[in-house]
This record gives sequence, structure tokens and C-alpha cells, in this order.
Amino acid sequence: MQDLIEINDSHFIVDLMYAGLKHNMTGRAVYREIGLGNRALVHKDLWTCLQKLIPHLEQTRQKLKIFEAFRPPRAHRLLFAAIPQDGFFIPEAEKSPHCRATAVDVALTNADGTELAYPTLVDAYDETYAKEVQNGNLTGFFEHLKKASLDYQDPSILEAIHNRDDLCRLMQSVGLIPVPRRHEWWHYELPEGRTDKYPVIDW
Repeated sequence: MQDLIEINDSHFIVDLMYAGLKHNMTGRAVYREIGLGNRALVHKDLWTCLQKLIPHLEQTRQKLKIFEAFRPPRAHRLLFAAIPQDGFFIPEAEKSPHCRATAVDVALTNADGTELAYPTLVDAYDETYAKEVQNGNLTGFFEHLKKASLDYQDPSILEAIHNRDDLCRLMQSVGLIPVPRRHEWWHYELPEGRTDKYPVIDW
């Protein structure tokens, strides 16, 4: 617990998707249920990387919006119970870097908090697919999820593709890496964030 830092800085907007029901694919506000609420906690090493973004954010008059940070193992288990499908959540909490506080899900916004355009919303949220997923039908969602890949191309949304690639370059410039399968444009983590260097944190 001593390694956790709460993000409370005006350069960052904290709006955790699993703290409420807005843009929440699971339909379950598990962080509210367990008493964490809308608090973005990260490992101190991850916070060191995120702080390096501040000069760029000030220069571009942007903010970084945090949709997910530390995920307590209990919350992970509740999320998996809501959608018990491997491929949506990792079944074992200990395999998630979020449970080690070494990963964040993010998007850039303008100074007023308006999110930039991306190929999908964070978590590939879509109201229709959310209802299908909550009813156990993930087929359509997984097809939609292809748009969240860092390799996805579509000439009709060039601005969104450009913003995705800019975010990737920016996050990598401060020492973070995308999710290994590169299928979530919003997810960045410490390079060793899935190793024993960073144990699972029981909150």
C-alpha cells in the first residue's frame, strides 16, 4: 500500500469507468460497491512516468483522462463475475497489471475535458454492445473490438487514427508500453508491470 500514489493533479482528469455506470461495459459500479469510488491509484513507478507527460500536456493545452488505474483483486473478481468471459477480463486477477497498479487506461482531452476522437471509445464502449455483452453475447462486441487495435486502419477516420498513434508515441516516450496483444489503444503499462517486481496489491 505504501507504493500507491493517488492521482490528484490538474493535468489529469479522473473518471474511472468502473466507479459509475456511464461508459461501463459491465453495467456494474464495482468500485462504488467496494468503497474505492472514483479514486485513481497507481504504483509510484507508474506515477513517475505519468508526471513526465506534464510538459507536453501544458504545451499542447491538453489533459490526460484516466479511465482505469489500480484495480483491487476483489473488484477484478466482481468484474469477471459480471462478464465471465476470457478475452474480456483475464480470469485470474494476479495476471492483470491493473491489480499490480502498473497500468492505466487513458485518452487525451482538450483543456476543457472534451475527449479527442479515437477509433472507439475507451474500453470500446458502445451502449448496444454493452447490453449484448451483459446478456452473455460477445460475438458482435469482439468484431467491434477489432477497431481498438493499434494496427487498425480506416481512411474514413484519419483524425481518430492520428490521435491514437499520437497517444501511443506519447506514452511510449515516457517509458510505458501498450498491452502486449496491442488490441486496446487506451491501455499502457510499465514494461515489467506483469512481473514479480510488482506484486499484486490487496486493497
